[in-house]
Amino acid sequence: MKELAEKILTGDRRAAARAISLVENNEPEKQELLSQIYPHTGKAHIIGITGAPGSGKSTLADRIIDHYRKQELQVGVIAVDPTSPFTGGAILGDRIRMQEHALDPGVFIRSMGSRGSLGGLSRATREAITILDAMGRDVVLVETVGVGQSEVDIVKMADTTLVVLTPAGGDGVQTLKAGIMEIADIFVVNKADMDGADRTIREVNMMLDLSPSLPWRPLVVATKTLQNEGLEDLYSSIREHRAYLEAEGRLREFRKKKARLEILELVEHKIKDRVWSQVHDEAYFEKLLEQILKKTLDPYSAADQILENIKL
Repeated sequence: MKELAEKILTGDRRAAARAISLVENNEPEKQELLSQIYPHTGKAHIIGITGAPGSGKSTLADRIIDHYRKQELQVGVIAVDPTSPFTGGAILGDRIRMQEHALDPGVFIRSMGSRGSLGGLSRATREAITILDAMGRDVVLVETVGVGQSEVDIVKMADTTLVVLTPAGGDGVQTLKAGIMEIADIFVVNKADMDGADRTIREVNMMLDLSPSLPWRPLVVATKTLQNEGLEDLYSSIREHRAYLEAEGRLREFRKKKARLEILELVEHKIKDRVWSQVHDEAYFEKLLEQILKKTLDPYSAADQILENIKL
């Protein structure tokens, strides 16, 4: 793992690809690798992009890549796609959608399956971000599957979160219903040449006005990505949010909160792994199930019995 870690730190693309495969497959040696590269992380600006299917997230991501590459910055892209039920792999394949950048050595694109994760973001996504950060990417874009109550996981990973809306379908109202007002740092009303764009912008601003007062009021930007309009306002908004985070040590506090969440999630995951590795005694489990069916034992007492035999 030491050799692989060293190659990642030099920006080796093949090493990064291999490392991401390790974390996707949850290989035992991934922890050693992540421990070795972790001290070299924390420099990348993590930008999350989420929104309803068809809102133009991939085109927007493509334009953002262009913007940072013109500044000669190194860009990493993680496109979280729905998982194939047959192969477990990502089935949309954002490398195809972003093929213009596929051969650019300054851009590293990886499609990852959501693996049935509730938030559309697999646990491996956070670890992939760590790998891209360590390999020297200045900006890491994370494009998610969709948007909704389950999609709030993006805020646990991104420094700046873009929520992409479109005028069609009453996205402004759906945004409020989905409960994602809290996760957006910037609302991007895309396809702003469509009917209803002004109304969507007004609705979002109205909902923001009704929301509790927060240190950062999310910005609302109108874009027409196909016509390359409104993009400078978006880039300016991203810079403004980054500057806000860096002022008065907010970024450090923000990442401290993210680290706290990550540690708690890892502890929960490790406990679950240990529990399941010790309770997969089919004969013992069947005995408990039979007792429950005969009503000589209740599920709560059965769970207590299992926990008593677990060694943490």
